[in-house]
Amino acid sequence: MTSGTLHIVATPIGNLADMTDRAKTTLHEVDLILCEDTRHTRKLMQAYSIDTPLMSYHQHSGEKKYDDIKKLLDEGKDLALVTDAGTPGISDPGNQLIAFLADNSEHTVISAVPGASAVVAALSISGFPTDKFIFMGFPPHKKKRNQFFEEIAASKHTVAFYESPYRITKALDALADVLDPNKKIVVCRELTKKFESIYRGTIEEIIAMQIPEKGEFVVVVQGA
Repeated sequence: MTSGTLHIVATPIGNLADMTDRAKTTLHEVDLILCEDTRHTRKLMQAYSIDTPLMSYHQHSGEKKYDDIKKLLDEGKDLALVTDAGTPGISDPGNQLIAFLADNSEHTVISAVPGASAVVAALSISGFPTDKFIFMGFPPHKKKRNQFFEEIAASKHTVAFYESPYRITKALDALADVLDPNKKIVVCRELTKKFESIYRGTIEEIIAMQIPEKGEFVVVVQGA
């Protein structure tokens, strides 16, 4: 039975020059691009003169959307999955679609087209050991939030997590309550973008820097 391929395509996290040639070729050649926000992805595709049709796929997509995607692949269509920025499946619902297809569409080929990833970029410049590390995504808003930061503080390994500009100050304050005061952390703001800023120090030193509450953040915490 002939089936299509689902390409998991990484897109830039800020700097448009970070789009790989393979990613651009793939997005040109597939029959359809699955994306979180069609308006956002359409602007990105226009930057590379890609006019492939788009279909929304996001965390609120229901069972019918999964079935529609499976049907397209079963018909032999080649699809690409992109996220708003970075690598699909890393702290976004792409992994749920991949798991569904792995369980329900045995002939579908799932292929990685690697590229930018905010967490990998942050780890690469942290200076902390990365032979073993833990990535924890975004902290919970309310339930289990304290437990989230306690797990970071107790980790023997380097830990990375994402945070929004609206909660970065609260996240740093929560870390200050549980973290060994001698541990080093690195806060990366707006990675690869014009106003990229990297802050290094203990949690007390970082808080004293009064980091602007603007942009996207990756926080990397030294292990025990």
